[in-house]
Amino acid sequence: MFELNPIGAALPSTSNDSNLAGSAAELADNFDTFLTLLTEQLQNQDPLNPMDSQEFVGQLVQFSSVEQQIASNQSLESLLALQSADARMSATEFVGRQVTVSTPYTELKSGEAVWTYELPRAAETSELMITDERGAVVATVPGEVAAGQHRITWDGQTNAGNTAPDGIYSLTVIARDSDGATLDTNVRITAKATGVELSGDEVMVEIGGLLLPANNVIAVREGVS
Repeated sequence: MFELNPIGAALPSTSNDSNLAGSAAELADNFDTFLTLLTEQLQNQDPLNPMDSQEFVGQLVQFSSVEQQIASNQSLESLLALQSADARMSATEFVGRQVTVSTPYTELKSGEAVWTYELPRAAETSELMITDERGAVVATVPGEVAAGQHRITWDGQTNAGNTAPDGIYSLTVIARDSDGATLDTNVRITAKATGVELSGDEVMVEIGGLLLPANNVIAVREGVS
């Protein structure tokens, strides 16, 4: 399985949970120490010259405020975890449907690989470069120059006149305008989602031999029979 995971998932981590738990434990220890000292001071104070209670009250308020903040953070972490779990399970609805994913990678299978790419405006020149999993260029073909979306179907024929083996290939669009400036292009693939991987920090959608971040999915449609 060829896995592509350029984006880290923004999910609550165990390190954050550990920090919150450590902060709560440290606060509890400090509060117990404070109460012990307060009790000793009250027991040993001069009855004719009692200590000012305002400072103790102020410290109690501070402890209470910090405790409430830690509790709020813990509640927020729990809420984020619930939302994350719900989003992860919702991703299973991709299975069996046609998904459009923003990615330059696709699978060459049975002599066919299909991409779509979009030019933001008309280009003066356009060339499509296809590379294999090792990053070696295997084929270059002329691209479209009109603005808008375009589709390329590659039959696996290489620059050397051979037929490329089935596998994962990447498409790079090199388009320039009349001034020679490079145009930003968006490469996509559309295929049937065959599975969803939930074991890691980030939800991954399985498309044939590809594992792509669910965050890169930009459209989902009913599967074509």
